[in-house]
Amino acid sequence: MTQNIIITGAGSGIGRVTAKAFLEAGWNVGLVGRREEALKETAGDAANALVLPFDVTDAAAVEAGFARAASEWGRIDVLFNNAGVNVKGGMIDETPVEDWLYINQVNITGVFLAARAAFGQMRRQDPQGGRIINNGSVSAHVPRWGSSCYTMTKHAVTGLTRSLSLDGRAFDIACGQVDIGNALTDMAVKMTKGVPQADGSVAVEPVMDAAHVASTVMHMASLPLDVNVQFVTVMASAMPYIGRG
Repeated sequence: MTQNIIITGAGSGIGRVTAKAFLEAGWNVGLVGRREEALKETAGDAANALVLPFDVTDAAAVEAGFARAASEWGRIDVLFNNAGVNVKGGMIDETPVEDWLYINQVNITGVFLAARAAFGQMRRQDPQGGRIINNGSVSAHVPRWGSSCYTMTKHAVTGLTRSLSLDGRAFDIACGQVDIGNALTDMAVKMTKGVPQADGSVAVEPVMDAAHVASTVMHMASLPLDVNVQFVTVMASAMPYIGRG
């Protein structure tokens, strides 16, 4: 039986790489993002792609998009809750409140709304159940310099993952989290040029191919629902994470 997954933030970066991997593996893939043309680029000519152009911060649009996917496929098996943004680093008292409100809206509210829609569908469908995979970050565990906004949002994602893992048990809904470190996407190019370190220096950091994230998500998504990868960290081996600070 063909499996069905919705991937948010599928128009670029990790979302695009992961979506292409699932499409190639024969899954039906719902591609979520604000930019329809970017989603179409991800889809290519794949007949198993469903382009769902909406903003994850728009509650009504999220509900409508997930309902469309469920209607098209009959059920939703997996959500890769991946959409996220970052803002310029700096000390908290120098961070514009507008930056916090923006990142909070996408990284917390958007993740909540997508999880809410997926959970509701998985709870109602027959047979009941499904899997939600949240994109955390190594910043869900250890912060970078000047990252109060981003780090707060990723700790919130961890809280959601834990809550859904508990609340989903009664409905055969599993929830896990993939924490990613230095996957080479447009957002991570700066790592190859030098980023601030905890000791005040600036250093180039190792990066890894984002395809390794996609294969990790594929493994998590392919498990039977009585098995869960609760948390997994996939990262460039030599990045300054273990021992950061």
